[in-house]
Amino acid sequence: MAVRAIDVLRRALYVRFAFRTFVHRANAWCMFPADIRGGTTGYHRSSHSGVFMHHRLSGLVIAAATAVALAGCGSSASSDGGAETGEGGTAQVKVGVIPILDVAPLYLGEKKGFFKERGIELTLESGQGGAVIVPGVVSGQFQFGFSNVTSLMVAHSQGVPIQSVANGVASTGKDGADFGGVAVAKDSGIKSAKDLAGKKVAVNTLKNISDTAVRQSVREAGGDPKDIEFTELAFDQMPAALSEGRVEAALLVEPALSIAKAQGARVIASSFVDAAPDLTVATYFTSDKTAREHPELVKKFTEAMNESLRYADEHPDEVREILGSYTKIDAKLAESLTLPRWPTGTNRESIEKLAELGRKDGVFTKTPDLDALFR
Repeated sequence: MAVRAIDVLRRALYVRFAFRTFVHRANAWCMFPADIRGGTTGYHRSSHSGVFMHHRLSGLVIAAATAVALAGCGSSASSDGGAETGEGGTAQVKVGVIPILDVAPLYLGEKKGFFKERGIELTLESGQGGAVIVPGVVSGQFQFGFSNVTSLMVAHSQGVPIQSVANGVASTGKDGADFGGVAVAKDSGIKSAKDLAGKKVAVNTLKNISDTAVRQSVREAGGDPKDIEFTELAFDQMPAALSEGRVEAALLVEPALSIAKAQGARVIASSFVDAAPDLTVATYFTSDKTAREHPELVKKFTEAMNESLRYADEHPDEVREILGSYTKIDAKLAESLTLPRWPTGTNRESIEKLAELGRKDGVFTKTPDLDALFR
């Protein structure tokens, strides 16, 4: 075991050195949350800090090097991106998800047997956001992942080999009645998105769809978003942060949004609606390697996911019921949640709008190839 550990360390150090020569690609993951960098999930850093960006980049190099080294030694994940095969030829598939309402169709589809009847046994593992899940998929830790489309575009534009395989979740398109929104404490002096200029606003990960959408809400309200101080916080920690005054506003999604509203928070903007009509918020994705080497697995996953999306859209009561199995929400509060839409297709125009906004805000250093990412 000691020899094995030393070998792992040597591999990690070697890969870390090699990664320095490709550091321009690492910028794709410069929105890693603190737990991946070696800090704590609740640690807040400003997105405008140069030191912050340096630490994020260093954290990426270490995390990526370790992932590659472990894969080379044969970790518990399938290092080639393919699923392990269980009894009867069942594929053991790991999916990286976020414990929010958006992924309810996946849990529901697993319960209804949509994946099992296609020979797929799911293991669902939670992460804070797409910034964490993307490297997990690329390294082979997960065969598939769930991420907001902006994080996918940032990663892909920097050469990260991923592609979308199924729709994830979409906005309702209704201002004031969406599953996500910017909320403030009940006694806050902030009355509209215009007032967010210069304020500390919580998002689940930086340089993702949340800060892009918030900026657009501020513009729509006639304000200037350039001085907003975005800070990173997990969705389930946002309600308490608002009520305790640790942040001045937060973009929350269900069920965190309903929890915050139950504590008196006020919604001042439906940022996903402001970003684009009928916005495609997130999708499920895989690595190019998995798609190339295991096309039948990808096909079956996509089919099962589409069936799950349709079922969720048609059975809202079952969505509310299953939510309690993977989030901390009581049944009574679940009844009042605003559900999103779960179409099987993505809205290309809305994705193009997000790409345009990302370029305007400097999220992308290179224009993302949407045809390659969303095939």
